[in-house]
Amino acid sequence: MPAKELVGRVLSRCLLADKAYDSRDFRSALDERGCAQVIPSNRSRADRRPYDRALYKARSEIECTFNLLKHARRFATRYEKTLRNYAAVVAVGCALLWLRI
Repeated sequence: MPAKELVGRVLSRCLLADKAYDSRDFRSALDERGCAQVIPSNRSRADRRPYDRALYKARSEIECTFNLLKHARRFATRYEKTLRNYAAVVAVGCALLWLRI
């Protein structure tokens, strides 16, 4: 699972994810790292696990923002080769969304 490998490379205190990441293997990897989990339980799970609904709502807002940013071709195709320039494009895109220009 690529997500398990990615989580192993970063230090985080909390992970926001959707129901697709609700597996015993992935959750145990997060437990080993001491990472709080904001993952709703899958319908097929017999033992429902609690999660912070307010934080999960924040995850949805982040996804919607990325979706709006992807409407800009420069952001979606990542023409910028350096991290500095790409971060600038993201910052300008977020500013434009905030201003609703």
